[in-house]
Amino acid sequence: MTDERTDASALPEHGIPAERVLDEIRLLRAQDRPTHGGQLFAYVYDPAVPGLDELAATAHAAGAHVNGLDPTAFPSLLAMENALVGAAAGLLGGGPGSTAPDVVGSVTSGGTESLILAVKAARDAHPEITTPRLVVPASGHAAFAKAAHYLRVALDVVPVDPKTLRPDPAETAAALGPDTVLVACSAPSYAHGVIDPVAEIAAAASAAGVRCHVDACFGGWTLPYLRRLGAPVPAFDFGVPGVTSISVDLHKYAYAPKGVSVLLHRDPALRAPQYFAYADWPGYTMINPTIASTRSGGPIAAAYATLRHLGDDGYLRLAAATRKAVAELTEAVRGVPGLRLMAEPESTVVCFTATDPELDLFVLVDELTARGWHTQPQLSYAGLPASVHLTVTAAVAPRVGEFGPALAEAAKAARAAGPVVLPEELLTLAGTLTPEALTPELVGGLATGLGLAGSAGALPGRMALVNTLLDAAPPALRERLLVEFVGLLQRPSW
Repeated sequence: MTDERTDASALPEHGIPAERVLDEIRLLRAQDRPTHGGQLFAYVYDPAVPGLDELAATAHAAGAHVNGLDPTAFPSLLAMENALVGAAAGLLGGGPGSTAPDVVGSVTSGGTESLILAVKAARDAHPEITTPRLVVPASGHAAFAKAAHYLRVALDVVPVDPKTLRPDPAETAAALGPDTVLVACSAPSYAHGVIDPVAEIAAAASAAGVRCHVDACFGGWTLPYLRRLGAPVPAFDFGVPGVTSISVDLHKYAYAPKGVSVLLHRDPALRAPQYFAYADWPGYTMINPTIASTRSGGPIAAAYATLRHLGDDGYLRLAAATRKAVAELTEAVRGVPGLRLMAEPESTVVCFTATDPELDLFVLVDELTARGWHTQPQLSYAGLPASVHLTVTAAVAPRVGEFGPALAEAAKAARAAGPVVLPEELLTLAGTLTPEALTPELVGGLATGLGLAGSAGALPGRMALVNTLLDAAPPALRERLLVEFVGLLQRPSW
């Protein structure tokens, strides 16, 4: 058989020198959005601290081959995990001298895994409930829906008020039933950056005998510092009676590399159902606190090094810089006619929408991208308009003065270009097509028309047309279209 592998293959016939391989990776990375520089408002968290990347990379390398499968074999990893859990617990109202002195936790790979495990622990604590249910606000992170899907837990969604963007505590309480195993709230919600009424929801959960999880993946590491700086942050942590678990991502505002999150429980009994143990086979007895069995110690070592290096005072300084950047970005949005804030910023999110029908938000996003500013468009949902999300980090602070003029220029260009107008037949298709009716031929035709039918990994230069089509479609069709479109992009390279 002829070996058809080419020099461009991930598995070439002959090995390639190390420096050339690294050059190839650098060339590929040059196509990505910039992870540093303060112009990317989603996906990455940059403190702009000199030397921190190098420290984290060195620590990551030191722990990369350590396996978290067996803490007795690698006590270094156990010690670092315990230290990270202790730091998170202390920041979030737990630990010695608090009202939650027995807080325990686990280090996970990210917020999604933390949320899945919180749902698993709640579900498995009630084996007598055959149809367990999860109550979550509509603004709750999509990872809750993923957890419900994976774990076969029914999802009860509570709507949010279109003005406050928060769930009503009374409606949330009314959604609790005999099969509810967990109710969730956000601090803050990712989409709009508002903090849910945690105290009221936790009280209702406690009265019903239901666990209450606070998803603080996004804000858990920064809200305590913002409070210390004078921000009016409402109670949301273990100081709130009825809060049984909290998740906080260290790869967000603790500024550790991807992917490290911490899931905390108020006491060991609440955490116990989170574990998976299995001894009924001839191999080693498996005991896992997380979804993965084998876990690299690299991310954990990098997070440990990051926290130790920055310290409490460092995080306070970074929070102050971020708070100032949020205030200035807020004023920049207010300064552009036709834009309005979705909510007054309460944390590290600035979210805005358009009030002028001639100012197409999706075109505006493309125009900002063309000027080097990478934002996150959010589609309309249940009466809430489409919006633009800005995750603000400390790295934005030195560049924030440039954003206002760029936003004004982008808005002017978007108005000149005019709103995206879908062809009538495509608009009709988006409103009437069912997910089941999508055929490969139909998807291929749509992809070609939207500029998504190029080679594997190729993306169109502008996304306004794609986003407009998705925005016109109901959520179930959006999901199926995105699955099909991403499937076209993720193809093997031969």
